Amino acid sequence: MSAFFLVLRLVTAWFLAYLAVAIFFSEVILDAIGLHDSEGFFVLIGFIIAGLVASVAFSHLRRVRLIADRLDRSTLANRHRRQIEIPFDSNEAFAIVDAAIRELPGTHNVISARDSLQVRAKVTRINPYNDVPDGQPERRWLGPRRNQILATVTPNGSAGTVMLVCEPERPAWTDIFLVDDGTNLENAEAISRALTRRVAEHRRNEQASALQTVTEKELMAARLSLLQAQVEPHFLYNTLASAQLLTRTDPERADQMLGNLILYLRHSLPRAGVSMSTFGEELERARAYLDILKIRMGSRLNLQIEVPDELHGLMVPPMMLQTLVENAIKHGLEPKSGGGNIWILARAFDRSVAITVGDDGRGFSAEGGGTGIGLANLRERLRLAFGDAASFSIAANFPSGVAATITVPNSTLKENQPWQAA
Repeated sequence: MSAFFLVLRLVTAWFLAYLAVAIFFSEVILDAIGLHDSEGFFVLIGFIIAGLVASVAFSHLRRVRLIADRLDRSTLANRHRRQIEIPFDSNEAFAIVDAAIRELPGTHNVISARDSLQVRAKVTRINPYNDVPDGQPERRWLGPRRNQILATVTPNGSAGTVMLVCEPERPAWTDIFLVDDGTNLENAEAISRALTRRVAEHRRNEQASALQTVTEKELMAARLSLLQAQVEPHFLYNTLASAQLLTRTDPERADQMLGNLILYLRHSLPRAGVSMSTFGEELERARAYLDILKIRMGSRLNLQIEVPDELHGLMVPPMMLQTLVENAIKHGLEPKSGGGNIWILARAFDRSVAITVGDDGRGFSAEGGGTGIGLANLRERLRLAFGDAASFSIAANFPSGVAATITVPNSTLKENQPWQAA
């Protein structure tokens, strides 16, 4: 029914225009062609004009149906207009709309106003019925026909609403007489498809980025768990052997050793979903480890700890302190005949905390100090947890031994709280 009214409107408009011309200029026209009082001539011309207008209207409707795949009231009413929701903020939606319009074939004179979120453009209209070579616009005595596009983005919370208007480049009242052969509907459909494609591509990129982030986090957690789960087997065997021997000679010290071993293992086993620990927990594990060794080494081992209470909540990678303590024992004090001292110190600065484990043992000797795997793992844990915000250094102690220092962000400060989620 809407199609019928469109054809009727065009035919009626042209008939009335022709009737007005015939009434006011009939004498002039008849004199020019040598006819007088010939009403049949005007009737014939009227039928010819009506037929031509009807054929143009039907061709227009056919192209609209081919483009939209349907021909109903909604299609005809909205063939020049679209309202599209883009699920991005208005600035991003504007950038997508601007890019889609610029890539439309035949687009020129594009004017983008980012502040007002508007894009205006002219589009050269290709006549779909004429065989014009190389895609050039049809040239008429009034010049090439053009369409125009106006796109306005309206902010809608976290989304943007695009009002797209595609219309002929001529006064609106001429729509009573003329059609655009469906070219503006074609432009609107093309821009809508481009927007859909760009939104889908943006979503795919977001999903790929999110998947990559999740994969990196899972990989980081797995690597941290693997590094954390390195409990020295020889230490465990030696402690159990010593405890078994003490149960026969000194049950009280055996019970003390097993209690420290339980405490040490409780803090050493990896916990699911936990990639960071507090310095207080790490200090408790190191103390349990050293208390076990003190029972085994006796007076050959002395421990001094200077850590302010407010730093017990500092977030650090698990097994970090333990690695430094084990190195100090294994490569510093155990090879030394008389044993020695171990110091655990922590000092807070403006935005960082320096943690030092020192000993007065053998130091950097010619025999070497192991394979270095433990310290390499420690550096890797620091990198995974803090990136470039943490550092590690090791130097000779005076007068003997080694001092290893780790510097990490001070997560006990409010401005450094995000480090707790690392």
